[in-house]
Formats: sequence, C-alpha cells, structure tokens
Amino acid sequence: MFDSSSVIYKVYMFISNDPSQFLNALQQHLFLLVMTPVSLAILVAVPLGILATRYKWIEKVVMTLTSILQTIPSLALLALMIVIGMGIGYKPAIMALFLYSLLPILRNTFIGIKNVDPFLKEAAMGMGMTNMQRLRMVELPLAFSVIMGGIRTATVICIGTGTLAAYVGAGGLGVFIVRGLQLFRNYLLLVGAVPAAVMALSADYLLGKIEYLLIPRGLRSDSSNK
Repeated sequence: MFDSSSVIYKVYMFISNDPSQFLNALQQHLFLLVMTPVSLAILVAVPLGILATRYKWIEKVVMTLTSILQTIPSLALLALMIVIGMGIGYKPAIMALFLYSLLPILRNTFIGIKNVDPFLKEAAMGMGMTNMQRLRMVELPLAFSVIMGGIRTATVICIGTGTLAAYVGAGGLGVFIVRGLQLFRNYLLLVGAVPAAVMALSADYLLGKIEYLLIPRGLRSDSSNK
C-alpha cells in the first residue's frame, strides 16, 4: 500500500542528509542537460529557419532531417551517439538533446517569418530597406513570439528527456530515477521526477515572461503574457 506521508518523509530525509548530492544533480540537469543543448540549438536552428524561408531547397533538407531525428526514440538516439564514437557522459547526452531541440525552434522560426504579412514586407522594401534590415526590423520582431514558442517547447523537451541521460552517465536528476527503479525505492523516483516537473513548469513560465518583456509594446497581445 502506498503511504504518501512516509514517502514524503523519506524524500525529505534523503535530500537533507546529503543536500550537496541533490544540488549537484539539479545543477547538472539545468546547465548541462538543458541550457547548453537549447542554447546550441538556438544558434543553429534560428539561422537555418531564416535561410529556409529564403531558399526552398534548404527548407526541404533541414525540415526533413530534423523531422527524422525527432522520430528516433530518446534512448535509441543516446545509444546512437555512443556507437558513433562520442563515448559516455555529457557529450552524447548534450548532442542528443541538441538534436531533439532543433525541430521545434527551426519549425517555429520558419513558420513565424513565413507568416509575416506580405504587405508589410512589400512596404519595408518600398521604404528602401535592404533584406537584412527588413529581417531585423520587420520580420524577426513580428515572428519573435512564435520563435519563443519553439524555444519554450525545446526547453521542456530537454528537461524531460534529460532524465534519460543518466543511462549514459551524464548525471542530472535522472540519476535518482534510475536508482529508484533499480532499487525499487519510490521515494527516489520522486526525488528525480518532482524537481524535473517543477523545473519544466518554471522554465516555461519564466520564458513566457521573458517573451512578454522583449516583445515591442505595440506588438503585445494578451496571449503573449501566458
């Protein structure tokens, strides 16, 4: 029979007995398994998404490749990273999470820029703007909310999928989940799963607030503050 009070007490005792172990895992998860792959994905996917709106062949290639990568199961992709010579530890985990983060950011960048009103683009050209000025001053500001939606999705994916990185020795909160499964300890599952869920909700909320603050006042809508 599941005794919730007993499990909560065990969770508290486990963390309080060695808080540094929990904090280290939390730090590893946030910085190595979330922020690093998402940041790399932004640097790659946003420019690719912009190029895909300009060149049809780039759109077909990158959209097809990233869509295929997204269909590969998480553990299979982690194993594939090891097979191709990345070893175990942070490298295969970061690479796999980076690849998983590409599609939502790339797709949202493409859709956001592609859906900018053609009349506004023509008006920008009529004002004598160069292609780069039109991108920077018209298209990206109007597409920013959609692009941020992709970044928020990629972040949540990394937080959840990052728990599987423990299977390749990458640490993070997944270490407690794996240990709990191996030892049949329910409280260890909660030590890993609950902070991961809280991290995902918090990250989505904070990124939503950042999105709202960065959107020019004239472009804000009620939906941007969600």
